[in-house]
Amino acid sequence: MNEEAVLELYGLDPDPAYREPIRQLLEREIEHMAAEDHELLRTLCVMLFCIGQVEDTQMIWQAKRKNQDAASYIDVQLLCGAGYQATVDYLERHDDPQAKKELQYLKECEPFDFIDFSKEEWVQGYKQYYGVT
Repeated sequence: MNEEAVLELYGLDPDPAYREPIRQLLEREIEHMAAEDHELLRTLCVMLFCIGQVEDTQMIWQAKRKNQDAASYIDVQLLCGAGYQATVDYLERHDDPQAKKELQYLKECEPFDFIDFSKEEWVQGYKQYYGVT
């Protein structure tokens, strides 16, 4: 499945009822280590960002950390579909090493990448990128 098919199936700003199938597709894409094109990976992350469940931040973090290309291809803002502070609060409640690494990364990025952060503006930007109205 490619990004066009996923967009056709679920839409860029999908109904939350589609969250679990999107998560399953993202998990498969994260595990597909041979993939060189990260457009589907990013598209699935954008969809979860739009749904805005704070619990998805760690899966998006896994996607971002898949490899060096994915790290630069997936915007840090996608980690915060539930909002920056809600995401920080969520990660602070978790003791696992990956949550701590993500939390540290977000805090390091906050002064540069979250100035006047607006989920709505980011969603609008992705809609323009994908040519969705």
